[in-house]
Amino acid sequence: MMDASFDGARDTLPVNGEGRAKDAGWRMLSLILQALFATDKSPTPPTPRQRGGEKRRRWIANVAACFFASAPAIADPVEDFYKGKQITMILSAGAGGGYATYMQAFAPFFTKHIPGHPNVVLQNMPGAGGIRAMMFLYTAAPKDGTTLGFVHSSVPFAPLYGIKGANFDPRKMQWIGSLNTSTAICVSWTASGITQWKDLFDKDYIVGGTGAGSQMETMPAMINSLFGTHIRIVSGYTGGADVYLAMERGEVHGRCGGLVSSIRSTRPDWFPQHKISVPIVVALQRNPLFPDTPALVEFAKDEKTRQVLKLILAPLSMDRPMLAPPGVPAERVAALRKALHDAMTDPGFIEEAKRIDIEIDEASGEQLQTLLEDAFKMPPDIIKAANDAMNLTGSTAQ
Repeated sequence: MMDASFDGARDTLPVNGEGRAKDAGWRMLSLILQALFATDKSPTPPTPRQRGGEKRRRWIANVAACFFASAPAIADPVEDFYKGKQITMILSAGAGGGYATYMQAFAPFFTKHIPGHPNVVLQNMPGAGGIRAMMFLYTAAPKDGTTLGFVHSSVPFAPLYGIKGANFDPRKMQWIGSLNTSTAICVSWTASGITQWKDLFDKDYIVGGTGAGSQMETMPAMINSLFGTHIRIVSGYTGGADVYLAMERGEVHGRCGGLVSSIRSTRPDWFPQHKISVPIVVALQRNPLFPDTPALVEFAKDEKTRQVLKLILAPLSMDRPMLAPPGVPAERVAALRKALHDAMTDPGFIEEAKRIDIEIDEASGEQLQTLLEDAFKMPPDIIKAANDAMNLTGSTAQ
């Protein structure tokens, strides 16, 4: 288990509820004073009665000033809740992989923009292709906003395909947003001799996987089913970083369902030194980084196959998603969504992402919710075809 803590830091400007409340209070005091001391335009000298009224107004003004100066500010309930607390961020991947790299970079900026600035502590919970972490978030995690998830993008779709053990409804989760949208690729160790699309038909292409429902297993199974390739899956690795180690050791030839961002952040020398090749881009269009590598959709034989691919590839539109368990109060969800957006647009995080060479492309929590709703509304024959293509029927989360 990896455990990293990030301390929040307050901004110097009054951006919290206390500052807003004080501003509103002084504006109200100003209006009262204006009403009390509105000048009489009449040239007639004040009478004794009017002079007495003037003294009363000054007395009321002094009392009002004392009240607004000493009255407690109106509280921000979200700030009050998070102040002095800790958020546990559950990662569905193991330590040392792309998910850890992303969250280690993002967490300091995320906490900076959460009202109350809670600490963020990372906790790795790998297993069953990410389903173990998702089940914890759905059934056991506190539902108050102190535990969040950063999970594999394929995991929310597992119940759609009937994977045993995926006993959750992702539409009931509170989606905060996603740090990236991405294009999946199949990569191979160049020395293995598998470097082009045609090699996947002529040779056995051995890839590593992490368990039922993970993209590392569903994508190669889908490519075999729809296109007749010879990809063999070796399952049981803890995470993507372990698969990369297996590639370096020669245990497997590569990985399908890998992401450019993951490789760049954890193996920055692989692309520049041509240690790996990209025989196919698993997407609906070519990736500008690999203009000579075909996109999988180019080999689709009919419209139904294209619809199946669209459903299977939907998780790529919510790469690196963050979520809260069901039941978290709406105002905290809204604050977390805003904090994610503010952190994603924070110049400091943008610069940090460039420095460590990770891709960022925000998708909002509302966009993620819509994506999942649309996927679960797909025609049954398309869902079944996608299920069969990925060989998920009867799969079990271990």
